[in-house]
Amino acid sequence: MTQHEKMNKLVANLTVLSAKLHSFHWYVKGTSFYTLHEVFEKYYNNVISTLDEVAERFLAIGGRPVSTLKGSLSIATIKEPTEKENSKEMVAATLADFELLIEDLKELMAVSEENDDQGTSDLALGIKTELEKNVWMLKAYLA
Repeated sequence: MTQHEKMNKLVANLTVLSAKLHSFHWYVKGTSFYTLHEVFEKYYNNVISTLDEVAERFLAIGGRPVSTLKGSLSIATIKEPTEKENSKEMVAATLADFELLIEDLKELMAVSEENDDQGTSDLALGIKTELEKNVWMLKAYLA
């Protein structure tokens, strides 16, 4: 997969993840409602900001980021929510999605460095670092 294909996949995954986290924010229930409601809001705000950064970087290096939901869903490996997940399933799905993104970011970093594109590699590293912290916290929550 080329650097541009990897960037577009990341844009698509962030787009789908943003919608998914919004859904979790709206539909979470149970004794952890207040905590998870706030956490999912924090995550989707962060994902939206990250999406914008990635898409703008992609444009800066001559790419054309996918910008429709239909287009994003055709590329993304992150799946939409069912809107039937319980709170524990929501957390587990978010954890899995963050781990998937970390692997994709590692690949993007490698191909970016091969293409002598340190800017994209640095952007991917910053995103990966934040996701690794989130993964740690979600694993602690599920323990």
